[in-house]
Amino acid sequence: MQKTIAIVGAGLGGLTLARVLQAHGVEATIYEGETSAATRTQGGLLDIHEETGQIALRAAGLHDQFLTLVRPGEDAKRVVDRHGSMLFDVSADPGSARPEVDRGELRQLLIDSLTPGTIRWGHKLASVQHHGKGGHDLTFADGSTTHADIVIGADGAWSKVRPLLTPAEPLYSGTCFIEIALDSSNQNVQASVDAIGSGTLMAVWPGQGIIAHRYADGRVLGYVALNRPEEWMRSIDFGDPSVGLRRVADEFDGWTTLLTAFVTQSIAEPRLRPIYTLPVGLTWDRVPGVTLVGDAAHLMSPFAGEGANLAMYDGADLARELVNQPDIEVALAGYEDRLFERSSDAAGRSARNLEVFFGRGAPQSVVALFDHS
Repeated sequence: MQKTIAIVGAGLGGLTLARVLQAHGVEATIYEGETSAATRTQGGLLDIHEETGQIALRAAGLHDQFLTLVRPGEDAKRVVDRHGSMLFDVSADPGSARPEVDRGELRQLLIDSLTPGTIRWGHKLASVQHHGKGGHDLTFADGSTTHADIVIGADGAWSKVRPLLTPAEPLYSGTCFIEIALDSSNQNVQASVDAIGSGTLMAVWPGQGIIAHRYADGRVLGYVALNRPEEWMRSIDFGDPSVGLRRVADEFDGWTTLLTAFVTQSIAEPRLRPIYTLPVGLTWDRVPGVTLVGDAAHLMSPFAGEGANLAMYDGADLARELVNQPDIEVALAGYEDRLFERSSDAAGRSARNLEVFFGRGAPQSVVALFDHS
């Protein structure tokens, strides 16, 4: 292929796309706003699905290396109500088709697999415009520019590439997260740590929840979930973390202290993370030389576990089309036809599961979900 390819964003989708292209002798350049791979932490664990994420890793020639990152034993699950009563408890599955890995470790595996220089760190996209003679001109925050025949937006929820294709913007789902963590060596919270088990504890009630994961190395990380309006979020001030966390803990009036300790004793720097989503079933008309992968195309809540898996699958699927189909527009159209179908299905399940976790039927609805999975 003689066309120049610009991938905007060095998340899992963009990295997988570049890796599969390179595995077939096709070069692409990734433009990433962060200054290095270590600029920020990459979140917690991901369960990598056999039917999506693992297919992408096989296409990238990285499945064997991926298996060395798997964290056996950490897919155990417990569901409790606000009183701490056990409603569901399942041990880890050593043969799980959806093993857990650390997002940061998986991302680093993909980064290390690329030809040196593939990623242009510190290139935050400011604008992208169609060029009159074909292709697109990209301008970055530092004033530098480049031109590409094909532009792929892998730049997440607030994609700068998406407006070339659709006016759709992320909408607040009504649920927000606040990050939490416990010091597992602190004897004052040992009972709360032990309540997690060896994997993930989900304490849920209509409109709220506390979800925590216990890592094999002893770390305890998680988040509080609250169904609250945007006005409530704006009223929370974490300038003094202890004051802000007490305000959050007040929202859990009537909960056992075994669970509220995850909030009151949290050692994490608290951050509000509103959950935004794109419309379920989002599509767009074909625009020459441009498409999207991952959250840029189908932002959804994390409650189907599909976001990262679909991002990687998108990347591998698009790479396959670009490698095998000499007509670029035919390749992009074929890719998008499949993208729309699979993302609509996953986004629908994600929206339904968000209601399962924090709707009026919780926590029994969560137990039923896992009983039938």
